[in-house]
Amino acid sequence: MFTPSLNSIYICSPGTEEPLALVPMLLLLLLFQFSMLGNSEVVTSFENTCPQFFFRETPPNDAIKPANPAQICQLYKNQYRFATLYDRDNRIPIYSAYVYQPGYGKRPDSWMVEPQLMGSNYQKEMATEWTLLNDIGVDQGLLNKSQAVLQDYKNLTNFNRGHLNPSGHQPDPDYRAATFTLTNIVPQFMKLNSGKWNNYEQEEMMSRTEGCATTYVVVGVVPGNNYIAGGRVNKPSHIWSAACCEIDNNRRKSWAVIALNDQNAVELLTLGELEEKLVGLYRKEEILLFDSDCPRQ
Repeated sequence: MFTPSLNSIYICSPGTEEPLALVPMLLLLLLFQFSMLGNSEVVTSFENTCPQFFFRETPPNDAIKPANPAQICQLYKNQYRFATLYDRDNRIPIYSAYVYQPGYGKRPDSWMVEPQLMGSNYQKEMATEWTLLNDIGVDQGLLNKSQAVLQDYKNLTNFNRGHLNPSGHQPDPDYRAATFTLTNIVPQFMKLNSGKWNNYEQEEMMSRTEGCATTYVVVGVVPGNNYIAGGRVNKPSHIWSAACCEIDNNRRKSWAVIALNDQNAVELLTLGELEEKLVGLYRKEEILLFDSDCPRQ
């Protein structure tokens, strides 16, 4: 016989009441809290957490990484859906990386944000602002400081919310819903978003991916000199996209596009040409968007 304590938990052997171990309650709570923090959506390494969204599990090199970055493995319904490199200072994504798997389905209408941009003690899964503010009790000021919010995109002139990872490139409703996070959105020239860029996303991508077994995509931006929302959210000067297609084990092809974010025009490039353009725009020595096994011509 033993006397239980309110300050401890006893682990007993199956079918008996004899204790095998006594675990102090405080220690158990500390272990529980540590387990809740140990698997973060805002991660220290794409390669260790969600490498599947990159060709050869290799993200773009650090040349386009902003001064204050956040690497986000976008988690929705307990599954990683794509990856985003986020610029905390400019409150925009620098790129989103995903596997091209277009499917059919209804366009979502609920926008979400990333709780862990406020701190690693917040939940891993993306959530709506309403849920965070009303169900969890997050402070509005803290949320606004950490990232772009819906209010930032209201009352815009000639610009709207432009997806980097478009919902139409996703296979099912859950993947589509996951793209509706403001960490995957930039202020995009309205005519470009609904015009030539949309044509590229829907028509050109479908044509160019014929025969591809797997197509890896990285869509990104070049931060500009202008802002929306009173200087809170950067308005990119350029938007670009690059694709690496695996036809089989021995054959691959690639292509890319870039667009000025104030015109309704898209320039089709090779992967190597895009990387060279980005070297000039970012003023870096070398930019590699995919592993070297992806052809540049």
